[in-house]
Amino acid sequence: MRDGPASIVCLVSLLMMKLLFLSVLGVGAVFSAPFGQQISESGIRHSFLITGTKTAIVSEDSEIIWEVPQRSRDGEVLPNGNVLVAFGKEVREFTRDKKVVFHYKLSKENSEIGTAKRLANGNTLITELGGKPRLLEVSSDGKLVVDCPLKPDTDNAHMQTRMARKLPSGNYLAPHLLAFAIKEYTPDGKVVRVIKTDLDELGGRKERNWPFTAIMLDDGKIMANLTNGNKTVVFDQGGKVVWKATNKEVAGRFADPCGGQALANGNFVICSYGQRADDKPKVFEVTKDHKVVWEFKAPKFKGVHEIHVLTTNGKPTKASPRR
Repeated sequence: MRDGPASIVCLVSLLMMKLLFLSVLGVGAVFSAPFGQQISESGIRHSFLITGTKTAIVSEDSEIIWEVPQRSRDGEVLPNGNVLVAFGKEVREFTRDKKVVFHYKLSKENSEIGTAKRLANGNTLITELGGKPRLLEVSSDGKLVVDCPLKPDTDNAHMQTRMARKLPSGNYLAPHLLAFAIKEYTPDGKVVRVIKTDLDELGGRKERNWPFTAIMLDDGKIMANLTNGNKTVVFDQGGKVVWKATNKEVAGRFADPCGGQALANGNFVICSYGQRADDKPKVFEVTKDHKVVWEFKAPKFKGVHEIHVLTTNGKPTKASPRR
């Protein structure tokens, strides 16, 4: 019992240090029980933003330290600490105290929004799905700078496209699910490259290899999560498969993979959006030799649509468009 007061003092000190740490990061003091569990034999710990059924920043201790109570699609934490999020019918940029400093609303002719990505030029990349599927660049004051028509090969708005990204060339990559294709567009809407995902070596169309992401890696190759096909694939610039991971290699961890991120060390972080099993991860990190080196498990939770890894073992991740 003699150690009781000392233990209380120690606990209070730790809480004060945590408050100071969060204030330095610009994060409001949000305390909760751990949201999930990070598992890694090598001791990897990530902090990250997730979008989907929950829109939140999770600390390396697996606690939610920032959250908005709304389902979301795409998103990222910007260099200034603000959080850019695509919801079903709008895009908003929040400060850490949840003040909205950028807002874009879906146009009347369309029904969904799929992408939100802040570009190096300060514009925001947005995709709209519906009767007039299109890719937009919107300036900070809300003006349309680019209005690129998309060719998703379907009128099914929800299945037209997801996470589009801009290339260093100024063109865009857009994954089209029911077209079984990743298409490269010029800003005026001309298709200049098509990468097919219904290749025989991937199991053909019966595997439902619907592309959900299209991320250009540093070497010019394209990483794609093929959602219903439960695969992550890397294509060369001509569309040839040069690497893939399936449930055979990762012991059943894929379940409708949606978003993902290529880390600077070459590993891929994959969101298993449809994973319902409590003993399987909602997000996992896999190496090029198919070793799973990190997992995030959260019982009674499903629906991680996209992820942005922010820190690893206390160090910020390298700024990169590879997500």
